[in-house]
Amino acid sequence: MAAKDILGRAGEDRAVGHLTARGYDIIDRNWRCAQGEIDIVALSGASLCVVEVKTRRSAAFGHPFEAVDARKRRRLWQIAQAWIAAHPEIARGRSLRLEAIGIIGADPAIGSLEHLVDLT
Repeated sequence: MAAKDILGRAGEDRAVGHLTARGYDIIDRNWRCAQGEIDIVALSGASLCVVEVKTRRSAAFGHPFEAVDARKRRRLWQIAQAWIAAHPEIARGRSLRLEAIGIIGADPAIGSLEHLVDLT
């Protein structure tokens, strides 16, 4: 596994811990379809949350949230709709929310973490 993949996986693991500690129920990870991949799908109250995780060793190439631009958000909405179509029994009656978690640090387990709850 490439170093960037190891870093990304560690960041996703940290993000899951962060979300779980805040009462989210994680229901899917790394879900793939023809349009792309969702890092984390979680439930928070009546909301179905699609969470994009961006992990960087440093901010030298920009803040992780800079990678979640308008184009990426549109794509996440499309992938979220595909997830909902594949899991209607879970999604029924829930609002959909896009979220992002950015982690900066050589070790994602202790790096700084920021959580954006609504990316509309």
